[in-house]
Amino acid sequence: MSYAIVFSSKTGNTALLAQTLQEQLPQADCCYFGAPDAAALAADTLYVGFWTDKGKADADTLDFLQQLHGKRVFLFGTAGFGGSAPYFEKILAATRKALDGSNTVIGSFMCQGKMPISVRQRYEAMKAKPLHIPNLDALIENFDKALSHPDAADLEQLKQAVK
Repeated sequence: MSYAIVFSSKTGNTALLAQTLQEQLPQADCCYFGAPDAAALAADTLYVGFWTDKGKADADTLDFLQQLHGKRVFLFGTAGFGGSAPYFEKILAATRKALDGSNTVIGSFMCQGKMPISVRQRYEAMKAKPLHIPNLDALIENFDKALSHPDAADLEQLKQAVK
């Protein structure tokens, strides 16, 4: 049974997950590895990775998911915010809405991912203003916590999720 690993990665976090999947799965069965592309549609099973944009998969991934019919799909992704299972499940549920009902979701995995330093700089600039958002300290703390992710524990959890 052939598979494809399709992923969109803005900061490298989701690419790291995709590489981990590729190392975990039988190499001979992989017919495609890379960005969303029609070439991946030849696979029976698709491992589709994304970065989170406004609470769901990025636009390129959503467009690709809408092209799938009758496939087995494993969704994986990263999100800069969160770290909680309910938050990740909300993202996955919003992403699954892009899939046609003929597809079967065989599993999913999400973890936190580091964000570009420009995000922290934006928070700091906002904090310097007289009327700043009250939860900026929490946002900065989340940013700092995310810097180490995906970490070894995240990658091990991904390996377990695809077994």
